[in-house]
Amino acid sequence: MKKYFSILIAGLLAATQLITPASAQTTKSGAPVIPVPSGEVRKGAPKAGTPPKIQIGKAETTKLDNGLTVIVVENHKLPQVSFRLFVDYDPVLEKDAIGYVDAMGELLSKGTTSRTKAQLDEEVDFIGAQLYSDDNGVSGSSLSKHADKLLELMTDVLFNPSFPEEELTKFKKQAESALASSKDEADAIAGNVSSILRYGKGHPYGEIMTEETLAKINLDQIKKHYQTYFKPNISYLVVVGDISKKDAMAKAQKYFGKWASGEVPGNKYAVPQGPEKTQVDFVHKSGAVQSVINITYPVELPPNSPDVIPSRLMNTILGAYFNSRVNANLREGHGYTYGARTSLSADELIGSFNANASVRNEVTDSSIIEFMKELNRMRTEQVPEDELQLVKNVLTGQFSQSLERPGTIANFALNTARYKLPEDYYEKYLTTLQNTTAQDIMAMAKKYVHPDQAYILVVGNKEDVLDDLKQFVPDGKINMYDTYGNPVKETNVAIPEGVTAETILSDYVNAIGGTKKIAGLKDVQMKANLVTPGPTFEMAISQKGGNKVAIAMSMQGNVMSNRVYDGEKAMESGMGGQRALEGEELLDMKEQAAFFKEANYLGGDYAVTLKGVEPINGKNAYVLSVERSDGKKTTEYYDMTSSLKVREESTSVGPDGQPATVTTEIGDYKPVGGVLFPHSLTINGLFPVPMKGTITEIKVNAGLADSMFDIK
Repeated sequence: MKKYFSILIAGLLAATQLITPASAQTTKSGAPVIPVPSGEVRKGAPKAGTPPKIQIGKAETTKLDNGLTVIVVENHKLPQVSFRLFVDYDPVLEKDAIGYVDAMGELLSKGTTSRTKAQLDEEVDFIGAQLYSDDNGVSGSSLSKHADKLLELMTDVLFNPSFPEEELTKFKKQAESALASSKDEADAIAGNVSSILRYGKGHPYGEIMTEETLAKINLDQIKKHYQTYFKPNISYLVVVGDISKKDAMAKAQKYFGKWASGEVPGNKYAVPQGPEKTQVDFVHKSGAVQSVINITYPVELPPNSPDVIPSRLMNTILGAYFNSRVNANLREGHGYTYGARTSLSADELIGSFNANASVRNEVTDSSIIEFMKELNRMRTEQVPEDELQLVKNVLTGQFSQSLERPGTIANFALNTARYKLPEDYYEKYLTTLQNTTAQDIMAMAKKYVHPDQAYILVVGNKEDVLDDLKQFVPDGKINMYDTYGNPVKETNVAIPEGVTAETILSDYVNAIGGTKKIAGLKDVQMKANLVTPGPTFEMAISQKGGNKVAIAMSMQGNVMSNRVYDGEKAMESGMGGQRALEGEELLDMKEQAAFFKEANYLGGDYAVTLKGVEPINGKNAYVLSVERSDGKKTTEYYDMTSSLKVREESTSVGPDGQPATVTTEIGDYKPVGGVLFPHSLTINGLFPVPMKGTITEIKVNAGLADSMFDIK
C-alpha cells in the first residue's frame, strides 16, 4: 500500500519553521534551592579572596495562635511585597489516581465560591499583581500599596476554592497531551523509569502519572486532599518586601488569624536503597538513533546536613556546569554528546544522584565507560587547587546573582524555617564554600558517588546497543522495562515456518484488497488535516499512474507549499520561492508517487530484512527493516493477525536541527474503491506533542488530468 503517511511527514517537515516547540518539567520533591551554575566560564581561576559579606535581610519569625508560622523579611529597596503561603505536609501516595495532588494545586486558583476564574484574573490584573497556586499553597506579589487587596484575593483562593469541574477537564486534557508526548520522548521515559528504579512504586517519588491514573482523578479526591492537609498549624506565611514587621504581622492576623487549625496525618515511608551492585536497565525505543543514559541511585542527604554545600561543590566540579569534568570528557574530549551532566539533590525523605547524557548509538557503551572513569576519578584523585578555586568562584558569582531575583530571599527564609537551618546559614554560605578543601571534596565523593552501586539505565534501540551493555554487569543480565517502568520480558514469539519478508509483504497486499483491485487504480485523490500544537494544516494529495504526485499544503486556506513530481523531476514552490528537489528528496517524491511503495520493496532498489516479532499496542507484529538504495532506512511493523501495517519508524531532522526518530502509528483502515486505506495517523517525534492526522476524503479513478503534474 502507498506510503500516505510519509507524504504527511514530508509536508509537515516543510512547515516546521512555523511551529515553536515547548517543554516543561515538574518535580514532586521540595528540596531547598541553592543555585547551580550554567554556561561557560573562564579556563583560568582567579585567586581566592575574602568571601564578600552577604547582606540578607534578617528574618523575623512569629507564630499565630492557630499555629501558622509567619516569617517576615523587610526589604525597602522597591515598593513591592510578596506573600507565600506554604503548606508543609508529607508527600502522599496517590496510588491508582496519580496526579490528583497536582490537579488540586492547579485548580486551587481557578475559581472560588464568590469569584469565577475570569473575575479573579481581572481583579489581579487590575492592581498589576501576580497570583499563583500549587499543591503546597498560594503565592502572590504586588506593589506595597495593593497588599491588602492582594491578600483579600489570596485568602479567598486559599479558604474558598470551588474546584470547578470544567477546570479539571482542562487539566486532564493538558495532561493527556503531555503524556502522549512523553511516550515517545526518550528523556521523559528515562526520567520516569529512573524515578521508579531509585525509589520504587511504593514511594511517592516513584509514582508516575499514566493515562489510566489520570482517568481516575476526580473532584472528591481533590477536595479530600485539600480538606485533610490545608491547615495553618503545618503552614508558613513568608512575607518579603517593603513592609514592616509590625504591619506584616497585623495583616497576617487579619487575613489568616481565623483559619482553623486541625490534626494532619503524617506519612512515613521506608528509605529507598540503591542496588547492592551496579545493574543495567534498558527501555527499548525502536528506531532511535541516540541513547539516553542515566546513571542513578538514591542518596541520603537531608537539606540540613552540613554536607550539602561541600557536596554540591563536589558535584559542580564533576558535572553541574559547562566546563565540568564529565562534559569536558564526553562532549569536548570525545564528541559523544552535546552535553553531559550530573546532579546531586538533597531532600528530607530521600535525595538522588544522576549522571546523564544523550549519545549516538555507536558510542553508548564508550560513553558509559567514560562516565564511570570520571565518577571513579572523583573518588580517588584529589582535585587540583586551581580547579577547585575556579568552581568556587563560579558558585560565588551564581549565588550573588541569585540574590537579585525576587523570591530568593523568601525561599531562603522558608528553607531556614522548614529544615531548621542555622539562622546565618545563607549569610555564611560563601564562607563555607571558600573554606571547603580538596580533602573535603574527596570525602564527599567517597560518600555520595557510587559507580559500583548504581542503576545504569539506557533508553535506546536494543538492536544497536543492547549487546554492548552486557560488559557492565558480571552475569551479562540486562533488566528490560517498558516506558512506564514495568518489567517486560523479551518477546519469544517464534516466526512461523515459511514466513519471510516476501510473504509478509504479499499478505499485506492481499489484506488491503489484492493485486486485482490495486491494478484497477488509475489515480487517487486524498484530503487530510494535520493538527499540530499551533495551526492545523490541510493537505491535498493527488497521484496518477503510480509515477506522478502533487502535494499541496495549506493553512487556513492559504497555500504554503506545493510539491510536484512528473515521473522524472520534482519541484517545490511556495512562500520561499521555487526550487528543484534533488537527491534524497527526489527519491522521496518518487516513492510517494507509487500507489503502493511496498510492492517495490522486492525490486532492486530496496533491501528488506525480517528482524523478528515485537508487541505493538498489545498485539504481536512482524518487524521489517527496509533500506533504500540511497541508504535511507525505515522500520515497519505488520500485524501478525490482520497483516496490515500498523507502525513505521524513520529518522528525520527535528525543528531543533537534531536527529529525531519519527514514529507513525497507522490505523482506522476503511475501504475505498475496494481497497483499504488508513484514515488515522499519529506522528510522534517531530515535536514535543504528537501530531494527529485524519484523512477526511479519498477518491479513486476520478480522471485526473496530466496537466496537474506539469512542472514549469
